[in-house]
Amino acid sequence: MLRAYVALTKPRIIELLLITTIPTMFLAAGGFPSLWLIIATVVGGYLAAGGANTLNMYLERDIDAMMKRTRHRPIPSGAVSPRAALVFGLSLSVISTVWLGVLVNWASAAFAVGAILLYVVFYTMILKRRTSQNIVWGGVAGCMPVLIGWSAVTGTISWTAVLLFLVIFFWTPPHYWPLAEKFNRDYAAAGVPMLPVVASRSTVARQMVMHTLAMITASLAIIPLGHTGWVYAVSAVAVGAWFAFLVIRYAVRVGKGLSGKALGPMAVFHGSITYLTLLFVALAVDPFVHL
Repeated sequence: MLRAYVALTKPRIIELLLITTIPTMFLAAGGFPSLWLIIATVVGGYLAAGGANTLNMYLERDIDAMMKRTRHRPIPSGAVSPRAALVFGLSLSVISTVWLGVLVNWASAAFAVGAILLYVVFYTMILKRRTSQNIVWGGVAGCMPVLIGWSAVTGTISWTAVLLFLVIFFWTPPHYWPLAEKFNRDYAAAGVPMLPVVASRSTVARQMVMHTLAMITASLAIIPLGHTGWVYAVSAVAVGAWFAFLVIRYAVRVGKGLSGKALGPMAVFHGSITYLTLLFVALAVDPFVHL
């Protein structure tokens, strides 16, 4: 039962959120923030994301039951009842808000509430079943951890934080669309209009390239602002070029009419996770390296 409730929070997705939050805190502090502040922010962020993910599973239980990839999740499998999941998700959301407000600051709490509402209401309830651009605009919720992390340290937001927000915003489509390509039959059967379901592969590939170039531009625009040094600059150029290669190679394969394993969408999916991880590791290391 405990495992089922943990699964409702989607811990693997939350790992990515924490990867972006903690390095952002290091950058905002110009070094190590207090250990207690890191713990309080991470716990609050996990509770907020877990609450949003649980409510997402509650609202999408009908879709999850129809898709092979998700039919074994706690609600469609019967491990957790819909009512219990709803109570659990709402409880986590309220607790996370109070936790962040009291133990961190109310600016971070406000961003956490915004993330929950964006993911549950804007993405899950409004966009996902209605538009092929669902993940583009719904992905804004996944960008909020950098604002939470920055505001946890400074109590405010800077242009560097905004650009980090944009990096994740533009990263989300080329990260998620390859996964949607692999499972496009599942999404089609469930009536979810993900872009790879309703558009041609060439259209999807073209948009992936555009988002990737915008992402790299945002990552490089951080450098002149002065919060980062050479470690971040070199890393942003290197990993940006590497990920651009993966996405452009994917687009070339689409142009050749390849499909399935020969097309290799999951190589881009996994590559996107590696890109974001390496970029934010560089962001965390940068404040401690000075020439």
